Formats: sequence, structure tokens, C-alpha cells
Amino acid sequence: MPQFSWSTFLTSLELVKRLPVEKVSIFSTKEQQGDEYFLESGRDIRLFFEEEAKCHPEYLKTHKEQVVNKIGHALHDLDPVFRSFSRSDSIKSLALQLGFQKPIPVQSMVIFKQPFVGGEVRPHQDSTFLYTSPPSCVGLWWALQDATIDNGCLWVLEGSHRCAVHKRMCRTPDGKSVYMYEENSMDCNYTKLENYKPIECEAGSLVILHGSLWHFSCKNKSSQSRHAYSLHLVEGKDTVWSPDNWLQPFKLRFEPL
Repeated sequence: MPQFSWSTFLTSLELVKRLPVEKVSIFSTKEQQGDEYFLESGRDIRLFFEEEAKCHPEYLKTHKEQVVNKIGHALHDLDPVFRSFSRSDSIKSLALQLGFQKPIPVQSMVIFKQPFVGGEVRPHQDSTFLYTSPPSCVGLWWALQDATIDNGCLWVLEGSHRCAVHKRMCRTPDGKSVYMYEENSMDCNYTKLENYKPIECEAGSLVILHGSLWHFSCKNKSSQSRHAYSLHLVEGKDTVWSPDNWLQPFKLRFEPL
């Protein structure tokens, strides 16, 4: 995995340099995104920027790699390097070992935790955003660099994978925006951050996240970046991809491993 870590890190930087800045789309977990740029990114490769970019718009022209938050969300289908890795035999074998019968990758992201400006990601469950009936989402998260408490590693609430999916982010009926609604009453006290445990790991490490597991990451206040690659899988056998999920396949259909 370290070889993947280094090559993917370089590929990520090249993608940032190559992709056009069509608009300043700021990624934030404080406010749910519902603009057209975000909604169409589900089956595309697009850049999203840190909130700091609003204060320093000149960086988007000269140093956009320093304020990019993430690249998403169809790297696993559209970029040759990420497709080759994400659809490799080893990933399929891992998915089968995890109990999948027909694993389908539906979302991928390169997540940048930039030095000093890398934003926080608030506590959430991945199935909130990638919902199937019954729930089947699993996140594969690779550290492209060492992840520590100082530079914004993952924090998880142990045992919360047994909790029901609390909220869901859905498209509005007209498909032009998103909204959040409560799927089930809260059966996990996810708001007490002192109950979470940090997942510090070396570059190349893989963290597997159950779709119901509550997790978050803090703002990176250090001088060391903390980049990662994530790939989310769902079960394609005897499940239904929710028709009101924010991410819909449209013309680029989901392709099983």
C-alpha cells in the first residue's frame, strides 16, 4: 500500500492542477451543499475548496492546490489511475471478505487536509449520504500521508455501527437541491466528542468504516497535511439504491466490481 500512497498522492496533485476552476464551490459540513455543481459531481470529477478560499480568492488562480478540500466523486470510474486501483482484484477480494456478494463502488474522493486550513468534518454516518434498503454502505479510507491527532486524523465512536441510520440527505423532488430529514430516532449519543477515539495511522494504512459508524475529523491546525483516498461500496444484490439519494447514477450507471 505505501507504493499506492505515493503514486496516488502525485496523481492527486496533478488532477488539482489540471482540473479547471469553473466556480468557487466551497465544501462545508456546517451547511449542506445543494447547488448544481455539487449535485452533478456524483458521476464526475470536480474540485471543492476550503472555506478559507473565500477569504483568499487569488489563491484559486495561483495556488489552488493549497486551498483545495477534495476531489470527487467518480474517480473510481473516470480517472485511469484511481479506476485501476479501485477496481483491482485485491479490492474485490477484500469486499467479498467483508461479506459483499455484488460490491458496487458508488463514490470516491481524494480528501485534502491542508496545513492550517484543512476544515473539520463533523460527526456523521456514511449511510446518511449513500443509502440503500437495507443499509449496506461500507467506506474504505486510505491514508495517503501519516494521520495524527495534530493534523486531523479520523475519530470514531466505538460500537456505533450497531446504531440505526439517524439522518438522510436527499434530493428534493425537482432534483435541484438537497435536504436532511430524520430517518430514525437517535439511539447513539454521537454529540459527546469526548467518547470518540482517534485512529492515528501511517501512510498506506486502510481504515474500514461501517456505514452506520459515527466518525469525524478535526480541523488541521498543524503544518503537516493529511491527505486520504476514500472509496464507498454498497451491496448490489437484494438491495435498493434509494431513488432520493443526492448521488444518482444518471447516464453513467453504477458498475459492480
